[in-house]
Amino acid sequence: MNREKAKSIIAILILMIICFAAGRGAAVAVSEYTSGKVTEKKYNESNWGLSFRSNGQTPVGNESKEELKSKNAYYVGDENKNVIYITFDAGYENGNMDKILEALKKHNVVATFFVVGNFVDNNRELVKKMADEGHNISNHSYTHPDMSGMNREAFESEMKRLEDAYRDITGKEIVKLYRPPMGKYSDTSLSYASDMGYKTIFWSLAYVDWYQDKQPTKEEAFDKLLSRIHPGAIVLLHSTSSTNAEILDELLTKWEDMGYTFGDLAQIE
Repeated sequence: MNREKAKSIIAILILMIICFAAGRGAAVAVSEYTSGKVTEKKYNESNWGLSFRSNGQTPVGNESKEELKSKNAYYVGDENKNVIYITFDAGYENGNMDKILEALKKHNVVATFFVVGNFVDNNRELVKKMADEGHNISNHSYTHPDMSGMNREAFESEMKRLEDAYRDITGKEIVKLYRPPMGKYSDTSLSYASDMGYKTIFWSLAYVDWYQDKQPTKEEAFDKLLSRIHPGAIVLLHSTSSTNAEILDELLTKWEDMGYTFGDLAQIE
C-alpha cells in the first residue's frame, strides 16, 4: 500500500469516527419515553455539589453565584452580611415538625419549607399552621422525580400539581421558590422554572441528616453546622431528622451568638 492510499484510508476512518460520535450526540438529545413521560436528555444535566475551601467561607459550587443568578437561581446570599437563610426539605411528617416550628417561633425565624405532594396531602392542618405562622411554603415538585431532563409539559405539570394542592388547602398561592429534587438540574429545567416565575434555590451548607436509621449525633451535627457556617448561607436541613428537631433551638442560639441573623429567603436577590 502506497503512502497516499494509506493517508486516504486514515482520513476516511477519522471521518467515520466523527460521524459516529455526532450520531451518538444526536441520540442523546432526542426525546424518549421514560415512565410514561417524555424526557429530553441534555448534555448539561448536573447534580448540585459543593467544595469547601476553609471553615467560615462560602464553598465553591458547580456554578458561580453570578452564573446561577443569570438563570434566576441561587445557592448563597450576600456574602458581606451575616445573614443565614434556613430551609427544610419536607418529604413527609414523622413527628418532628412541632419541635421545629416551636424553635423557629422562639427565634423569630422565617424558614422556607420545600414540600412535596405527599407532605401537603397528608398534613393539611399542619400545612395551614406553617403558612399561618409566616413561613414560606415552596415547591419541591409533587412526586419528587428527576426534573432535569423533563420536557416543558411534564415539568410544569409537576409544579402546578403542587401549587394546586397547596391552594386547595390554604387558599393561598405558593411562595415561588423551587428546589430541584435530589439537586438534579439542567439549564433547561432552570429556564422552565424561571418562566413560571420561580427562583431556583440550591444550598451552600448541608450535612447528612436524612438517614432515619443512622441519625447524626448532636456533636456530629454541630461539628458540621457550626464550623462551616458563613455569611449569606442557605442552609438545607431535613424536617424528617430527629437530630435537627432536638438541636434546632440550641443551634439557632449558637448561630446568634456568632453574630448571625436570619433572613427571609423570599427576599433574596
